[in-house]
Amino acid sequence: MTSKRRQRKDEHIENYLKTEPIRGTLLDDIYIEHNSLAELSLDEIDTSVTFLGKKISMPVMINAMTGGGEVSSDINEDLSSICASLNIPMALGSQAIGLEEEDSVESFSLIKDKDLVRIGNLGAERSLDDFKNAAGMIDAHAMQVHLNLAQELFMPEGDRDFRGWKDNIRNLNENLDIPIIVKETGNGLSKASVKTLLDMGIKYVDIAGSGGTNFIEIEDMRDFEEDYKEFYSWGVPTAKAIIDARNLSEDLFIIGSGGIKDALDMAKALIIGADMTAISGEALRYLTLGGYDACYDYLLELRERLVKVMALLGVKSIKELKKIDYKVTGRLKELLD
Repeated sequence: MTSKRRQRKDEHIENYLKTEPIRGTLLDDIYIEHNSLAELSLDEIDTSVTFLGKKISMPVMINAMTGGGEVSSDINEDLSSICASLNIPMALGSQAIGLEEEDSVESFSLIKDKDLVRIGNLGAERSLDDFKNAAGMIDAHAMQVHLNLAQELFMPEGDRDFRGWKDNIRNLNENLDIPIIVKETGNGLSKASVKTLLDMGIKYVDIAGSGGTNFIEIEDMRDFEEDYKEFYSWGVPTAKAIIDARNLSEDLFIIGSGGIKDALDMAKALIIGADMTAISGEALRYLTLGGYDACYDYLLELRERLVKVMALLGVKSIKELKKIDYKVTGRLKELLD
């Protein structure tokens, strides 16, 4: 029989596809200047970066989505094959179900022998042993520690006690033998939250700002007794979260995610302070609605369009791209001021 957790995972995918894509990231409030005299050839432009000790083809990863059921297994199989072909990293959805239901393990472990940067995922409440087991399940290069307080609050069967997370994150950071990436789940890491993580010694964060996958809405769609629409816009917009985090530290490795859909989003996220970007919902939409080839072509074209953006700015490498000047306008300027 299908477990409640597995059923919930399938409902998350189904409900995501019912949501309307929005652009609340505030990346549109970032202005970058066109360079009419770019002295370069497209053949010179290099989009590669190094992440977790491995050179990858472009600064983007497929972010945590799913795992546990038959549908999830097919999604992970396709996405991991695409990531291996394009040489970009992939992070799995929460592996909690894989630790609790043996027949769910394969939907995660199928990526173990694939030649790509593999990132596992568990909630901040899980033990060090759980993280070690989840990492071993996929021979992970790093583990995401997801912070999903907002999702749990609006999940009908969600947790209501969030004590001990900070102590547990500190313990994981000190005792897990691979890096941890502390990750929000769509409501953004605030400046205060990032400062707390920095003080704990965290070196990698995924800000997962608002403007992308909205788990408050997704959980609300599962609850036929409540209507939480007033909370749908809750969170720190992606652009603000990236800028705030970068202003706190030049050494912090920042993954900019939350509503990243195209090459211009990627470029702007990198220019304002991200070291990498991550995409989840848009890749899922292409895969489930268009199939393997549509998702592959979308991600391949993402790199080709990033090359065009870099040509328009006159830069030949991601390192140069990150040094491009920018101006902040509109609502984002108001929030930062």
